[in-house]
Amino acid sequence: MSKVTVIAISYNHEAYIKEALQSVFAQNHSDIELIVLDDGSTDKSQEVLRQFLEGKDCELILRESNQGYTQTFNEGLLKATGDFIVDFALDDVIKPDFLGKSVAALNGAGEEYGVSFSNAEYIDRNSKVTDIHTQWLTEQGIIDWVPQGNVFQMVLKRYFICTPSMVIRKSVFDRLGGYDSDLSYEDFDFWVRSSRYWKYAYVDQVLIQKRKLDNSMSAQRFRHHMNGQMNSVFHVCEKAASLCESRTDYQALANRLNYEFRQCLRFRNWELAADYIRVLKSNRLSLDLASLGVGWFGLRLRLKLR
Repeated sequence: MSKVTVIAISYNHEAYIKEALQSVFAQNHSDIELIVLDDGSTDKSQEVLRQFLEGKDCELILRESNQGYTQTFNEGLLKATGDFIVDFALDDVIKPDFLGKSVAALNGAGEEYGVSFSNAEYIDRNSKVTDIHTQWLTEQGIIDWVPQGNVFQMVLKRYFICTPSMVIRKSVFDRLGGYDSDLSYEDFDFWVRSSRYWKYAYVDQVLIQKRKLDNSMSAQRFRHHMNGQMNSVFHVCEKAASLCESRTDYQALANRLNYEFRQCLRFRNWELAADYIRVLKSNRLSLDLASLGVGWFGLRLRLKLR
């Protein structure tokens, strides 16, 4: 049986730690290495972790101060010895067959498949199911189907992967060097860099529950207009430009650049909007002026005044 390393990260997750870790211990996949890290929580998370994990076969690392998610994950990754890696935030919950079915999907697909992902339920603070990931995406018109295989162009265009549902070959992280610790938004960067070299396998079943809270890790990841995340997305787009190989790759990148440019206008980040224009021009990609609206005029005025 393939060994899986679960890197479980807590930051002020006192209320959810036990439920999250119980879901790891309830897995029907038996060969699991568990590495638990707390990133300087200010609530009672560290006390809960000490008590709950006492006598259990796992490694516990408690940081005195907050270092950020990417650095914390990379610290756990350095200690990982599994064939597969799971990035598990301790406000989420995994179903008993999550690891077994995800690993089977990757082993069955072959070595060119580096990442598996699945459908997911969204849950609230009381663990009540509020929505289904894939159904929500299709209802919103974000996707018509769930892509798999070579997904590089699709990850450039739009969001469709539920991050905590991923199981990743250790060899993928070995080549990529873990997460880019300079970024606030590691998901998009990982998808872009990994999908250039590996295919993705989709398991069409609900295998995890993703908790959606105002202050949860998952909520913070998608508020990319806050806490420097817009800048992180821009730097990932710059990286993506260097990875494009075909005309259709560049067309997918143009789709993403225009979308992020519109977000800059929306939140009045004029300097970053100008940077997106620069990247579009340097890659000979067109700016979609028809969909910009009044924000475009604000940017033009700001640029003229500089």
